[in-house]
Amino acid sequence: MRRLPPLNALRVFEASARKGSFAAAGDELAVTASAVSHQIKTLEEYLGVKLFSRSKRKVELTPSGEQYLVSIRHALDEIEMATHRLADNPQSNVVRISVAPNFLTRWLMPRMSRFRELYPDIELQINASVGLLDFNQSNTDMAVYYGNGEWDDIEVYFLQKVRLVPVCSPKLLEGKHPLRVPNDLRHHTLIYVGSRKWEWENWLQLAGAEFITPKDSLQLSSSQLTTAAAQENLGVALADPTLTSREISSGNLVVPFDIPLDTHKAFYLVYQKHRPLTVGMKAFKEWLISEMQDTDAYGVKNASV
Repeated sequence: MRRLPPLNALRVFEASARKGSFAAAGDELAVTASAVSHQIKTLEEYLGVKLFSRSKRKVELTPSGEQYLVSIRHALDEIEMATHRLADNPQSNVVRISVAPNFLTRWLMPRMSRFRELYPDIELQINASVGLLDFNQSNTDMAVYYGNGEWDDIEVYFLQKVRLVPVCSPKLLEGKHPLRVPNDLRHHTLIYVGSRKWEWENWLQLAGAEFITPKDSLQLSSSQLTTAAAQENLGVALADPTLTSREISSGNLVVPFDIPLDTHKAFYLVYQKHRPLTVGMKAFKEWLISEMQDTDAYGVKNASV
């Protein structure tokens, strides 16, 4: 049997030495500073040497700690590299994907059955997240980004432009102020994402509306919420018809004015630069690009497909 110290304590030791702080190491490892201190004390008792000299504001490696760190860091690097080599097996059928929540629930999930029919042996492990990833520090294989496509040190593949059209409950097509021309929107509540109020201003200008200030407005934090609010008859929202294709097809949402606003942004498939694709990654990439190309602007499968 190997005589090894507690492996988790070694991980804590390396993080503490790198950060120069038990509190900072705890933040990285998602544990308290007290838990880090306890792990270090356990390791020191096991080794019979003092690894850190402690003060109120910081911790510093002792000479013994510095010597030990060289070997431990090398060992952890070897473990990390071995793990990546195994995970990046070219024959791997597991693909770890990070996707924005709105794209995941409204576009990818409704089409998952198609992928599984074509590739029953490939397992997709999907994580809903926002923001950019550091692929060098993450085990994520691929991600779907929304933006302008200008990101450094990653492979970027265009999927589809994002265009916005007004969507609302079919009830708003009738009533006291039915939506017949864009100027009729002045009688209705315009729903918008708080950080993107300019989208309505740009659309009204594009549509030739004679007003800028509507009867009322409703601010929400995400496009997923604005679409839900429109479906609940709370007003009119701007939405990408590709992501609302189910609601439009079912009649729960209608597009009163088919005037698309080009956001000059798009969805992109991205992954680590120069990374060889595994079998699973290649299959998902080809399927995703094909699926995007084979649907119209409203997310409906083309008849020729």
